[in-house]
Amino acid sequence: MATTPSPPITQFSLPNLYTDAKTSTQRVDILNPLYLLPKCNSLRELKQIQAFTIKTHLQNDLNVLTKFINFCTHNPTTSSMDHARLLFDKIPEPDIVFFNTMARGYSRSKTPIHAVSLFVQVLNSGLLPDDYTFPCLLKACACISVKGLEEGKQLHCFAIKLGLNNNVYVRPTLINMYFECNDVDAARRVFDKISEPCVVSYNAIIAGYARRSRPNEALSLFRELQERNLKPTDVTMLSALSSCALLGSLELGKWIHEYIKKYRFDKYLKVSTALIDMYAKCGSLDDAVSIFDNMRVRDTQAWSAMIVAYATHGQSHKAISMFEEMKKAQVHPDEITFLGLLYACSHTGLVEEGCKFFYSMSDKYGIVPGIKHYGCMVDLLGRAGHLDEAYRFIDELPIKPTPILWRTLLSACGSHGNLELGKQVIERIFELDDSHGGDYVILSNLCARTGRWEDVDFLRKSMKDRGAVKVPGCSSIEVNNVVHEFFSGDGVHTVSTDLHRALDELVKELKMVGYVPDISLVCHGDMEDEEKEMTLRYHSEKLAISFGLLNTPPGTTIRVVKNLRVCADCHSAAKLISLIFDRQIILRDVQRFHHFKGGKCSCGDFW
Repeated sequence: MATTPSPPITQFSLPNLYTDAKTSTQRVDILNPLYLLPKCNSLRELKQIQAFTIKTHLQNDLNVLTKFINFCTHNPTTSSMDHARLLFDKIPEPDIVFFNTMARGYSRSKTPIHAVSLFVQVLNSGLLPDDYTFPCLLKACACISVKGLEEGKQLHCFAIKLGLNNNVYVRPTLINMYFECNDVDAARRVFDKISEPCVVSYNAIIAGYARRSRPNEALSLFRELQERNLKPTDVTMLSALSSCALLGSLELGKWIHEYIKKYRFDKYLKVSTALIDMYAKCGSLDDAVSIFDNMRVRDTQAWSAMIVAYATHGQSHKAISMFEEMKKAQVHPDEITFLGLLYACSHTGLVEEGCKFFYSMSDKYGIVPGIKHYGCMVDLLGRAGHLDEAYRFIDELPIKPTPILWRTLLSACGSHGNLELGKQVIERIFELDDSHGGDYVILSNLCARTGRWEDVDFLRKSMKDRGAVKVPGCSSIEVNNVVHEFFSGDGVHTVSTDLHRALDELVKELKMVGYVPDISLVCHGDMEDEEKEMTLRYHSEKLAISFGLLNTPPGTTIRVVKNLRVCADCHSAAKLISLIFDRQIILRDVQRFHHFKGGKCSCGDFW
C-alpha cells in the first residue's frame, strides 16, 4: 500500500558542511553552532542545532550554552523556559549571570514564581546575588501580584542584608513590586527613604500611583520632579497623561501637552497615543481627533485608542467607520480594538453588528476573547433587553464566569425592571462574592419599584450583616485648574451654604419647566416623599453641575466626572439645565460620556 511521505518538520535545515564551504575559514565558521543561531527562528530549530552540537562534541561549551539559554529566555514561552531549565541544570557550576538570565526569562513568562524557587536552589549552592539579580526577582513577584507580596518582602530584607536595597536598579523595582502587590504604603516608604531620587525612581512611583487610580499623588510627584530640576522622560509623560485622564482634568492635560511639544516628547508614538486617550477621557473628542489626524505613523494602539474614544463618546458609527479605515491601512487589530467596537455597539443597541465583531475575533483574526469581551457581550445583550439570552451566554461560557459578568446582567435587570431574573442573578453572584454593596442596592431598587418593602428591608439587613459597603457617589469638576470633589448626600444634614442654596433655587427653576424628581429611585420605604426628594437633590452630579454654574462664565462648557453610573434623575435634570442655561454639559460616568446640549443628550437616553 502506497504511503504519502510525511511533510518536513520545519523549513530550517543545517547547511551542507562540505559542499557549501569554499575555504577552510568558512568551513570552521559553519561548524560552529554560533554561526547557525542567528538564523534560528523557533525552539524546534534550536533543538536541531543542539543536536548538531552533540554530534560535534560542543554540547558542554559554556559559550554555546549561554547563547542557547539567551535564545530560550528572550521571548519566553512555557516550552522555551522548560528547555532553558534543562540546559541550566546541565551546567556543572553555573554562575550568578546564568541565574539572572533564567530569572529574567521567568519574570516575562507565564510562570514567574519559578524564578523564586530557582533562586532558593541557587542560594543553597553558595552563590550570592548581584545588582541585577534582585530586579529580575522583584519583577517576578510583581507579576504574581498580591500572591507574590510575601516573597517580595523577603527579597527586600535580603537586599537590605546585602546592602543592595539602595542600588539604582533595585529601588525602582522594589517600588514597582509593592505597587503591583497592592501595598501602596510600603512603596511610598521605599521612595521616601531615597535621599536623592533619580528620574527612574520618580517614574516608578508616579506610574504606580497612576496604575492604582491615585492620580493626585502621581501629579504631585510629577511637580516635585520638576522642582528638583530632574528631566522627565517619555515614561514620565505617559504616567502624567494617564493621571490627567483619570481625573478628567482637561486644563492640566493641555498644559502637559504644551510641555510635551516643547521638549519634543510627541515624537514618541506611545506619547501621542496617550494624548488621544487623555483628551478623549477629559471630554475633548475634537482634540483627540486632531492628535490622531496629525500622527505621521499610526500603530494598532493608536487606531484602537481612537476607536475607543469614539465609542465612549457615543459615536458608534464613527468607531465602526474608523475600524474600516484601519483595515484599509492594513493595520492588524488587537484585543483593545474589539473592546472599543463591542463597547460602541453596546451603547447604541447594535446587537447584530456587535455579535459579528465578537465572533470575527477568533474566526477571522485569531484573537481569543477575554473576560472584558465577554462582559461587553453581556452588556450588549442586556442593554437591548435580551436578558434571557445574556443569562444563557454567561452560563455557556468556556471559562468560569466572574462576579463582574453577573453584575453586568444584574444592572441590565435593574434597567429593564426584571425582578425575577434579578433574583436568580444575584444568587449566582453571592455564590462567588457577597461583599459588593452595589449588588444589594440594585436589587433593593428593583424591589422598591414594585413596593416590596419587606424584601428591601431584608436586603439592607443582609448587606449590613455581611459587611457589604456601598461605594458613595462622587463627582468632580475642574475650575481654574483646581479639581473640586463632591459626594452624594453633601448638604442633607449640614448647614446650608451658597452652593446648597443655589442648588435649591436651581431645582425650583427645573420644576417650572417640567422636572419631576424620580423618588422611585430612593429605596428607603420608611422615608417621607420630601426626604426622598432631598436625597435626590444632593446627588454628587447635581452638586458638581451647580458649582460649575456658579463659578464659570456663562456659555462655557461644564465638564463633570463621576465615579459611578449617572442616575436617571440626574440625567433628566442635566438635560433641562443645558436647555435653561444654554450650557453644554459633558458628564463622564464610569461607563461613557454624556454630552448634554439644548435639552438633549448624545446617548439618546440609551445608556
